[in-house]
Amino acid sequence: MESSLIKKSQAHERNKKIIKGFTYAGLAVWALIVIFPFFWMILTSIKSYGSYNAESTPKFYPTDPTFDNYITAFKSVPLLDYFVNTIIFTLATTALMLIVTILAAFGFARINFKGKNLAFTLFLALMMIPSELVVITNFVTVTNMDLRNTFAGLILPSVTSVFYIYLLKENFATIPDELYYAAKVDGTSDFKYLCRVMVPICSPTIVTITILKVIECWNSYVWPRLITDDEDYFLVSNGIQAIREGGFGRENIPAMMAAVTVISIPLIVLFLVFRKKIMAGVARGGTKG
Repeated sequence: MESSLIKKSQAHERNKKIIKGFTYAGLAVWALIVIFPFFWMILTSIKSYGSYNAESTPKFYPTDPTFDNYITAFKSVPLLDYFVNTIIFTLATTALMLIVTILAAFGFARINFKGKNLAFTLFLALMMIPSELVVITNFVTVTNMDLRNTFAGLILPSVTSVFYIYLLKENFATIPDELYYAAKVDGTSDFKYLCRVMVPICSPTIVTITILKVIECWNSYVWPRLITDDEDYFLVSNGIQAIREGGFGRENIPAMMAAVTVISIPLIVLFLVFRKKIMAGVARGGTKG
């Protein structure tokens, strides 16, 4: 009897190892598929223009690696100006979004008022509206306010997010009510309680929201493309598209890949540094109780 149980246990452990092996093998293959475009982008960016055009079949190594493409990318177009514009847009939009999100999430999570549940339900219903309709409405509004080709026109439509408010509201709701009542007994105002208790406790989710918003702003394309036609207000996404359509990007692919690499590196570094906080914040925000 004991021998049979031991054999079953060994067979079970062996099956678990086989399944784990297939799982890791599948994840490794998927990782290679995901990483390959980034590898090819960087590889192409360090190939010389001549060697790239001379390749009858693509090579997976550079025959004469060079960094001249990066110099070409910065000299041929105002890539640095695009960076500065994007940084201003990203920082301002993220800061305003955090203020709006934290205050709105606190109101829905902690403050009791008549019709709160109905208001929150209607608020969530906004997620069902197609983004194209919102873009059209925002474009008409910003144009009528004469805010085209301005940072205000770029920033204002992006300072709210129903999803981020919902995520943070659910996170705020996990904080015990006893903490709030104890703070009120001590004479703490709602705003002070928010800043000193709720924000520190929910900082992983707030950090996650911040990083996701930064990535969203950095990759923003449709709205900046609609609202700006002045190169002085181009973001990196619009700048890359302009390079591809009318700049050196049509013929000098290595220089184009160098520009794309420079623009992609900040987001890649940001994700690698804060990946654990992103995962922890999303998991915490999606768990109630």
